[in-house]
Amino acid sequence: MLLPLTNVPRDYAWGSTTLLAELEGRAPTGAPEAEVWFGDHLGDPADVAGGGTLHDVTGGSLPYLLKLLAAGAPLSIQVHPTEEQALEGFAREAGLDLDDPARNYKDDNHKPELIVALSERFEALCGLRPVPATLRLLDAFGDLPAAAELRRRLTAGGDVLRDVIGWLLSGEAQPVVDGLIAGLGSAQSEEFAAELEAARGIARRYPGDPGVVVALLMNFVVLRRGEGLFLRAGLLHAYVSGLGVEIMAASDNVLRGGLTSKHIDVPELLRILDTAPGPVPVLRPAAHGAVTEYPAPVHDFALRRIEVDGEERVRIGGPAMVLATAGSVEVAADSVAHPLPVPVGTAVFASADEHALTVRGRGEVFVAQPGA
Repeated sequence: MLLPLTNVPRDYAWGSTTLLAELEGRAPTGAPEAEVWFGDHLGDPADVAGGGTLHDVTGGSLPYLLKLLAAGAPLSIQVHPTEEQALEGFAREAGLDLDDPARNYKDDNHKPELIVALSERFEALCGLRPVPATLRLLDAFGDLPAAAELRRRLTAGGDVLRDVIGWLLSGEAQPVVDGLIAGLGSAQSEEFAAELEAARGIARRYPGDPGVVVALLMNFVVLRRGEGLFLRAGLLHAYVSGLGVEIMAASDNVLRGGLTSKHIDVPELLRILDTAPGPVPVLRPAAHGAVTEYPAPVHDFALRRIEVDGEERVRIGGPAMVLATAGSVEVAADSVAHPLPVPVGTAVFASADEHALTVRGRGEVFVAQPGA
């Protein structure tokens, strides 16, 4: 069975007013368009051609959620739990309504995720930078007292990154936060020029937010089109700008750490935060051939990018989706008499009894399915 899927963009404030419209070749609406969900998550299940939603078809059994994501402004700094942490946290909050703003766990599932850039430049904060490198970044602030205090805390010993993030988000550090944000205007560093420029942009959007300084502790990554990042549970991250395809476990569990007006539970964030520093590997597109696989060591999802020029036969396992992101393509299945066109910005769902799909035309598609 093949089912055409569409959905309406979600209008989160950080959404871009142009990126999704440009992708789909239509006029912008003038409103922010942040995400288009292709999944059966009850928060916003995809619409099925002819009526109803994908949740009506699957009963909510899909292990993954596929999205188009268009960031015109930075998203909140956030982290997601492991399966064990989600089970424990969901049970602990059983007495709270699911829509209670103080609730951290909306379900009992983990939420690893993978983002692949569609724009020529996609900016992200992901993971914590090793402390010695951040100390070099602080040299850009000269003898600024706020920088000296942050330096002192970063060299205090112990689990300093967890301690410093807790201090920054506690409210006690606001004078240091304000001093560092004020110092961004004159801070200069050849090594960290991109990081400081990104922080200046974030500070303009979120003046006085402690998340601006948390961002200074994080790796700043620029993806080119077709490059991706896998973000494991516990990894602090925030998308800054750009258009991408995102896939994640079917969960809505988010612990926030700044750049937001939403609920921030600092003790719970610190409890699940992975403070092991280091870069997050960039997943590169295949240099030759039509298919790029993006390794993700989880059972919930697997993602492939296929550049189609003629015809590609695609083996699938479990319920799958084909999302069109460029060109003109159609999808055929052995059990379906006629192929289905897939306009850019829409998807086709293939039921679990399909074992192979044929993609024809010229363009680019992403194929999602459960992981191994």
